[in-house]
Amino acid sequence: MKIIVDAMGGDNAPEAIVKGAVQAHQELGCQIILTGRQEEITPILRAEGCTGAQVVDARDVISMNDEPTLAVRSKTDSSLVRALRLLKQGEGDAVVSAGSTGALLTGATLTVKRIRGIRRAALAPVLPTGQYGTVLIDCGANAECSPEYLLQFAYMGSFYSEKVLGCPRPRVGLLNIGTEEEKGDALRHETYALLEKAGREGRICFVGNVEATGIYDGCCEVAVSDGFTGNVMLKTTEGVAKFLMKSLKGVFMKNPATKIAAGVLYKDLKAMASSFNPNEVGGTPLLGISKPVIKAHGSSNDTAIYNAVKQAASMAGSGLIEQIQENIQQMRLETPQEGTQKE
Repeated sequence: MKIIVDAMGGDNAPEAIVKGAVQAHQELGCQIILTGRQEEITPILRAEGCTGAQVVDARDVISMNDEPTLAVRSKTDSSLVRALRLLKQGEGDAVVSAGSTGALLTGATLTVKRIRGIRRAALAPVLPTGQYGTVLIDCGANAECSPEYLLQFAYMGSFYSEKVLGCPRPRVGLLNIGTEEEKGDALRHETYALLEKAGREGRICFVGNVEATGIYDGCCEVAVSDGFTGNVMLKTTEGVAKFLMKSLKGVFMKNPATKIAAGVLYKDLKAMASSFNPNEVGGTPLLGISKPVIKAHGSSNDTAIYNAVKQAASMAGSGLIEQIQENIQQMRLETPQEGTQKE
């Protein structure tokens, strides 16, 4: 498996990015292509004792402040664009980047292209719930959605849960303000009807509307949402997790007795903290693109990049994209004319 890594993307680039990629190369056996400024990457590889990684020189960097579309079109020699171009040309099996989310989404759409028939690509992080986790799709790529977008998100999230996370029959829920069928706005009503039909036909396992609280009770393995609502839920989850861990630390460090209790529970507390630590998760898949693309978070350290490369390799070898392609007819409301791709 050959993974292309944008070495200049993220707050801790290039050192943390290169170190994480080297670790993946050494421990997982992945072939690594690093895109970025060769004079900055090579000394890190030398210090890590790595001679097996390929470096593709790219002189420019897309910053978090750059306007995504303009940056992708104008900074053609950036590490991000060069990585995506290599993926399109078949030089690697997947791309990992901790750079700008907007630029990665735009670049992947313009360069690598969406799977034929998919209307919009979606960000699909996995929330730490139950045995397999819950795929939250979309979480920010598409603030405004149509029922067809959400129908496609449901299929893609279900396939990802099955193929990559190993869930044999993922339950799909529609994130809403209540579990009753009549709850929500017009978008939710129309989407509910589409998902219920897909469920009756046995194409997905639709369990109806789900509330945010229900997701953490393990009510579904895929939570379907528009990007605006999904992003609010994701950021709220991250904030509550940080608040909870900070509060628990305060409780356990309060006095000698609570410190003893903390020592007894150390392993369990560490495991709980790890489940909410983005560095341990890896990255967020960009589903709907014709080849695997993983977005690592902007402040990724070397552990996060290692896990993102591991995730990219798993996705590339899963058959996920082929399954989406095989089921595309059931995921569309209208059939484009032959020879065209409807946007």
